[in-house]
Parts: sequence; C-alpha cells; structure tokens
Amino acid sequence: SVPPGVLPLCHRPLAWGRAPRQPPGLPCTPSRAFSNNKILVELDESSGVATMKFKSPPVNSLSLDFLTEFCISLEKLENDRTCRGVIFASAIPKIFSSGLDITEMCGKSTEHYAEFWRAVQEMWLRLYSSNMVTIAAVNGSSPAGGCLVALSCDYRIMVDNPKFSIGLNEAQLGIVAPFWFKDTFVNVVGHRVAERCLQLGSLHPAPEAHKFGLVDELVPEEKLQEKAAAVMAQWLALPDHARQLTKSMMRKAVLDRLVAHREEDIQNFISFISKESIQKSLRRYMEMLKKKKS
Repeated sequence: SVPPGVLPLCHRPLAWGRAPRQPPGLPCTPSRAFSNNKILVELDESSGVATMKFKSPPVNSLSLDFLTEFCISLEKLENDRTCRGVIFASAIPKIFSSGLDITEMCGKSTEHYAEFWRAVQEMWLRLYSSNMVTIAAVNGSSPAGGCLVALSCDYRIMVDNPKFSIGLNEAQLGIVAPFWFKDTFVNVVGHRVAERCLQLGSLHPAPEAHKFGLVDELVPEEKLQEKAAAVMAQWLALPDHARQLTKSMMRKAVLDRLVAHREEDIQNFISFISKESIQKSLRRYMEMLKKKKS
C-alpha cells in the first residue's frame, strides 16, 4: 500500500486500490503502449509485465518534467488491474540515468527548488512503495539519482561491462545524499559498505558493484531483457498478496521516515542548495560537462 502523505503530481483523484485480476480462461488482451515525451511504457497484458523505458536524451537526467512523467506513468500501471510487474530500462545506449538534473538546482528560485525536490521525493515514495514487482535492467552507467532509481527496485540486473558504473557519488559534487537515499543504500549493501561509499562518493564499475551486492546479477548486454523477463516470471510465480505484504513490512520504516519529515527535508534541501558555495560548485561542474562535450 502507498504510505500516507504521498501526494499525486497530477491533479485528478487517485484510486490506489487494485481491481480484481482477469479470471483465468478468458482470452488475454494484446500488449499496448503509452508514451509521453520522456518515457515509453509497453504493457503486455497476457504476462502482466510492463517495460518502462527512459528516453530523455542525452543522458536521461531526472528533470522536473521527467520526474512528473515517471510518476504519472507509474500511477497508470499501479491502477491497471492487468499489470503486476515493471521492468525499468533505458532507450539510450550506455546510460541508464545520469541522476538529478543539475540545471534544476542551479540559479533558480526557492519556489522552483521546493517544487523540484518534492518531485524527487514523490518519485522515490511511489517507486519504493509500489505494489508491483520492480526490476531495474541497468543497461549503462547510473550515478547518483540514477542509482537511487535502481536501488528502489526489488531486483537489479546490470550489463556486464566495466565501462558502466553505478553509485551514489554526490560527495564528489560537494553535495550530500539525503537520509532517505542513505537508508535505501544501507538496506541494499549494509552499513559499513554504504558508509565508505557515500563518504568517498564512489562510482563502481559493474563487476565491483556486483561483488558487494549493489546489483544482483551481471549479464551480457544482448541477454539483459531476456534475463529481466525470466527473473520477473520467478517473482510473479508467488501469490501477490504475500509478496506485497512482505515488501511493505520490510520497507515501511524507511518510507514512514520520509513521510514524517517531508517538509523539513524540502527546507533542508532549499537551504543547502541555495548556499553560494554549493551554487559555485554546481556551476563549476556544469562548465566541466560543457568542456567535455566540446
């Protein structure tokens, strides 16, 4: 179930309860797709599995628009009685998601920072509390917020390529991963590994990430979708209610903590990101990216 205090980004009322599944024996409806500017969703109604592909060039950065579309797409799937699982992947080669869009955090108003950070919170609250089975098919590098998306899923499969890396590298940019990023990371890799990685702002090549459990499996690129589908089938073989209640029990404390401190977390973000030293650091980083491109 969705934690209290999770607000929809769109303005229509939500029906969070699931309608009954299609009874066995009825003919299955074919797969269908819906798309917006930044995300393509394909739902196979016979298997109950959707694929959500990020298509926001050049690097699938988590902009305000992207986050809004992500939440609306996820909400549509949550409310679709035929959908039981989602595989997240990128339509852009070599990158899963580069993380939070730096331009949303640089030289903007405090109102904009508040709106942006609420959207980041919303994305995580919805994904981490989702009733569906969620699998990240990480087909490229995934730093910072991109890593958070993968961490929030039930299972992570990454392409076996040392050129692709994943991690919460906020410290390298002079910013601090919020407590709920940290909690999600600790729950996956354990306290000691998380402490070291967060302080160093480490990005881990795929084989290293697999070694300490940041990703669950490595596969050759051409096998990624096939493997994700096989893992999904394994998870969906269990009764939904038992798995959903177990997931809710395991994740509730972490979700509740953000819900209880949501406004405080937004204010902390605004005061931190508005500091001239942080703005300077972000501007420097953006200049460096521009030089790399040229």
